[in-house]
Amino acid sequence: MQPNRKPLPLLLQLFDLLCMELSNWRWSWQVMVLTATISPVLSIIALGSFVSRHDAESLNAILSGSLVMSLMFGNLGNVSSRFAYMRFSGALDYYATLPIRRSLLIIAVVLAFFVLSLPAVLVTIGFGAWFLHLPFILHPLLLLVMPLCVLPLAGIGAAIGTNAPSPEVGGGLTLLVTLLALFIGPVLLPASRLPELVQIVGYCSPATYAASALRQTLLQPMTQRIIVDCVALTGFSFLTFWLASRKLV
Repeated sequence: MQPNRKPLPLLLQLFDLLCMELSNWRWSWQVMVLTATISPVLSIIALGSFVSRHDAESLNAILSGSLVMSLMFGNLGNVSSRFAYMRFSGALDYYATLPIRRSLLIIAVVLAFFVLSLPAVLVTIGFGAWFLHLPFILHPLLLLVMPLCVLPLAGIGAAIGTNAPSPEVGGGLTLLVTLLALFIGPVLLPASRLPELVQIVGYCSPATYAASALRQTLLQPMTQRIIVDCVALTGFSFLTFWLASRKLV
């Protein structure tokens, strides 16, 4: 008998899993990018058509909220569907036989969908700034903020996909989480346009902090609020990934 092979270093495990995940979409990534682009662009057109060009607060919220739709909610649905498919097709059982860290599988799936969502994000930023007539700045901290925006709801998507009793139930839960996170808190609408109760409840949603962080790194002068946003997004990420990884251990 051959001796048991030692597991690869963690970075190599993650790289191999990422390549496996990206290869699953080598024939359909174009359609995925197109559908991920249409939703935020239509949101910008629909909402921006009813807002005055002089209402900078609302215009900023529309662009940052549309980016949240592309980064957070698009990846939420993709990750949830992917883990539901792997669970019911037996792929998770196969991965369980491999000498890999289970949590790295979640990171690889999330990272693969994040890479595939980047073209849609760039199109959303460029089109939104042009259509809404907004000057934007690309602060270097945006490179940290964008992944942090993806992780919290992607972790929730992984938890839904690995725990839902059926793919249909998982899809319904994903839609419910999307609607709740999108409309609770100042995401697509500025805080000044929301009731006080909705603003308070919005502090429990990672989308609130994601929208705020994107506004500061793209459109508005940065304040100390960015620290709160990044810390909150990091905390939500650890919590949701811990919930999802429990099923895979």
